[in-house]
Amino acid sequence: MIRWLVALTLSLAATIGLGRAALAADANTIYLDTKDGRITIQLRPDIAPKHAAQIKALTKQGFYDGVPFHRVIDGFMAQTGDPTGTGTGKSKLPDIPAEFSSAPFKRGTVGMARSQSPNSANSQFFICFGDAPFLDNQYTVVGVVTSGMDVVDKIKKGSKAANGQVDGPDKIVKMSLAQ
Repeated sequence: MIRWLVALTLSLAATIGLGRAALAADANTIYLDTKDGRITIQLRPDIAPKHAAQIKALTKQGFYDGVPFHRVIDGFMAQTGDPTGTGTGKSKLPDIPAEFSSAPFKRGTVGMARSQSPNSANSQFFICFGDAPFLDNQYTVVGVVTSGMDVVDKIKKGSKAANGQVDGPDKIVKMSLAQ
């Protein structure tokens, strides 16, 4: 019952755009600071416990600080989490097996990036600019933006011809846990 209530609350918050004041920060709240402001992400350990734990562990290590948004496709998503900025980098932690759920990919959904193998997620994640139902049950939903989508919208976009690769990309200034 509690998991269902948490999932419903997060879903409603994302749907109607409730901000940080409406949802109290807890141990699963991530602050992602950019040059344009703060993005608040509520991780979803109720549906992706291993992925949420990996992001929290990497955040505590400072792994994401200074990492670029290397692939940004207007109307689709902004991807980060690769310290090399090439789209092929990852952390030293082990890859994580897929944790697919019925949670849909909508505007503000945070998903884990991976290679062709569903069990290859590691450190890279993306934030959806819009609904992306073609990702449902194909990628792991790990969180939802609860405030700062206006900041997400300002992330420098990449070239369509280069599949979203960004020249002189925006970066995560600092990523931290709320508690």
